[in-house]
Amino acid sequence: MKIATWNINSVRRRTGNLVAWLQRAQPDVLLLQEIKCQDDQFPRSEIEAAGYRCAVAGQKGFNGVALLSRTAADIVHRSLPGDDSDGQARYIEARFATSAGTVRVASIYLPNGNPVDSDKFPYKLGFMRRLCQRAHDLLDSEELVVLAGDYNVCPTAMDVYDPAAWANDALCRPESRQALRAILNLGYTDAFRALHPDAHAYSYWDYQGGAWTKDHGLRIDHLLLSPQATDRLKACDIDKSERGRPEPSDHVPVWIQLDAEAMT
Repeated sequence: MKIATWNINSVRRRTGNLVAWLQRAQPDVLLLQEIKCQDDQFPRSEIEAAGYRCAVAGQKGFNGVALLSRTAADIVHRSLPGDDSDGQARYIEARFATSAGTVRVASIYLPNGNPVDSDKFPYKLGFMRRLCQRAHDLLDSEELVVLAGDYNVCPTAMDVYDPAAWANDALCRPESRQALRAILNLGYTDAFRALHPDAHAYSYWDYQGGAWTKDHGLRIDHLLLSPQATDRLKACDIDKSERGRPEPSDHVPVWIQLDAEAMT
């Protein structure tokens, strides 16, 4: 079972890139972030023609997440539990039945949090506390859980091309890293780091300053796995080549392969 995450940075602008990648990579489930459209504007017909069903939690102009899958998803939540007043579209969660048992997945678009002296940083940390609580609750199910998306956090200095320059950015602040570690400390595993402990690899390159050609990147797109999912982890990689294609997103897909066979 192949599960991928991708901050597409406007799904309507990059529908062609998305469909081409689906055809090349053939994931069972793709979790999208920053789709930047409302539900009725999502390019369903093109994606369905490629063999995928769509579940969308959209928002006008910015944010928005989606879940694409070969089989129908049992949608559990279209927003992150814990704050009914939060109107930002940043979370969608679903279940799938497989021959290995139930697989629970979530597409997550965490707040950026900059500037740190504004109300955006406390909102980011509050969202991460709610996500930690949801991650804790999901462990009780003893299902295979995959919490994937754009976390807007570089876990360590290894995950940013210039740690000193980024030290005070919300993506690298100690508070952000501590909030991510709190989820990992529940028993979740960073899939990429588990299989590539020493790799300096990135999933995001800014459009400015020649970041892509200089490989000035950040690793901020993560798939966090419950113990049951970690036990079935076979592969994880970053599709770096996607950043070099015409009109790319500033993020690239990150994917895992689980030993969880046929989806039913």
